[in-house]
Amino acid sequence: MLISMKIWVKLLIGSILGTVLGFLLPYENTGVLEIFTWLEQFALRIGRYTMIPLLFFALIIAIYELRQDRNFWGLTLKTFAAIIVSAVFVIALGILVTLLFPPARIPIHGEEHIETLSLHIPDAVLQIFPSNVFQTLINDGIFLLPLWIFAFFIALGLSFDKNYSKPVIALGDSLSRIFYHIASFFSETIALMIIALSAYWAIRYHTALRADVFRDLILLLGSFSVVLCFGIFPLFLYFLRPKTNPWVQLYGSLGTALAGFFSGDINFTIPLMIKHVKENLGVRRRANSVTISLFSIFGRAGSAMVAAVAFIVIIKSYSSLGIPREDILTIGIRAFIISFLLARYPGTGAYTALAVLCTDFGRGFEAGYLILKPLAFYLIAVGTFIDVMICSFASYVVGKTSGFQEDKDIRHFI
Repeated sequence: MLISMKIWVKLLIGSILGTVLGFLLPYENTGVLEIFTWLEQFALRIGRYTMIPLLFFALIIAIYELRQDRNFWGLTLKTFAAIIVSAVFVIALGILVTLLFPPARIPIHGEEHIETLSLHIPDAVLQIFPSNVFQTLINDGIFLLPLWIFAFFIALGLSFDKNYSKPVIALGDSLSRIFYHIASFFSETIALMIIALSAYWAIRYHTALRADVFRDLILLLGSFSVVLCFGIFPLFLYFLRPKTNPWVQLYGSLGTALAGFFSGDINFTIPLMIKHVKENLGVRRRANSVTISLFSIFGRAGSAMVAAVAFIVIIKSYSSLGIPREDILTIGIRAFIISFLLARYPGTGAYTALAVLCTDFGRGFEAGYLILKPLAFYLIAVGTFIDVMICSFASYVVGKTSGFQEDKDIRHFI
């Protein structure tokens, strides 16, 4: 019974069980918190377990085949266009909603320890080209851009002399399929991991609710993310030709939405997204491995939007004066830029983006993000949830408009 159950149903049941468990447990008990902190790390490691080999071999074969068919650059440019458009739209809409429905001010409390969070861009550039290229295959599964570039160069090399590369292509294709099936096994059992993740999420949520001061911000971000992902995004699919049913595509993305929200880690969801986008949305792996990986690296519009909204709340909490239009524009532009630079923060995207916004903006707000530290887990969860939904819908749109998508019968959805 459980084995034949659809993945999203397993994840939903696991999420409900974990949430109920989290609310029943003594949330102030340090022993309980230590146990669930460890369980969270264990669950995230299981989720990422097959990601590197799955993505690496899938990208090699995908880039090679797309180049052979002369579709690679067209698909890549469409993906980046979708990343840019989604970032502008989501960030602008999030800021507008916050200005129209401003949450209540949050009391300012002194902080003894000020953490320094930065994007460390120079270090990130150095990591793209390590002194030993094989280090990209033995990394911790966090920064995926070096892996993507290594796969790109191998795919280029496969086109040099097909007499020599044919065995390598066959081996790469076989390994890609093998790791896809291994990842499928972990996807089927991920509901057990979600129980631990959602329980830990519920414990922290219970604590945040008791503080009372965060209720308005929680309600704003929660309501906006639901309307955006379950209402506005599906409506965009009505403009696609040939006509498509957006609610079917939304149904096909429910599993990844749950995993993204409770894990707060976009890399954790990558194997699950690749499987869902292929099996439910009908996008061929040669296309979805490229679009999903590029969105997970550069397309963090949801996390950047949450950071921009939270930063506006922080400014209004520090001062009762209004925010000048030029500052609103500055916040939006900086959030837009930051959305492309969060590849090294798959599990802390929104909170890291908020810290960078505070530090770069200056004017006494450098440590402003600390007043939202108790709510960091929620900011990260909402940001990742939106990132995952954008990735799923955009992968479908790019695949469909590029000729790499075939509609699936809803009865066969996983």
